[in-house]
Amino acid sequence: MRPIRTVLVTTFALAVLPGCAGSTTGSVAGERAPTSAQSASPSGAMSAAGQALLAKHSFSGRSAVEIIDQLDRTPVSSRPKDLMASVRPDELVVSGEGTEVSLPMPEDRFYLSVAPYVETTHECFNHSLTTCKGEMGGEDVQVRLVEDGTGSVVVGDTKTVFDNGFVGLWLPKDMTGTLRITHGGRTGEVPISTHDDDPTCLTTLRLT
Repeated sequence: MRPIRTVLVTTFALAVLPGCAGSTTGSVAGERAPTSAQSASPSGAMSAAGQALLAKHSFSGRSAVEIIDQLDRTPVSSRPKDLMASVRPDELVVSGEGTEVSLPMPEDRFYLSVAPYVETTHECFNHSLTTCKGEMGGEDVQVRLVEDGTGSVVVGDTKTVFDNGFVGLWLPKDMTGTLRITHGGRTGEVPISTHDDDPTCLTTLRLT
């Protein structure tokens, strides 16, 4: 298990962490969230500043999986404005007040945040749980992900889009496939992959 990492950063660094920018124009085993046994939890030494940062936002003792789930389910208006939480393939980077804390992600899972859209989208690579916003918050969408080569259905379910306009998918690591989302008679389809150099934020799936 990768250890938790805490470093000091400048205030400026909070504004340039990779993530979302401003706007421009059935249960399937493969999609399960990691169980507590699979979840990568904080471990090792952490600075007092790092501990204080996590405590301030009620993250003390929580794993990356638990923090992601907590922020995903928090209404946008209640998400902390003085915090950045950037999802990477192998870590969740939580930053604020000049401190950065890195929590390890589960080694066999990849978290992909998807913002389906009709009219408006934005560029994004590493998903920010506190600043990224899509246009379909609260809508029910049909999600289907089929693995390349095997044809296995990794995700096949109706999901409610989080208030920030994103659907969160826990996927197997190191896979490729085709993701399809349908809503209100419109459908969009894009290829996805879940390797260490792949984005955790997908904002190119347009429903037409």
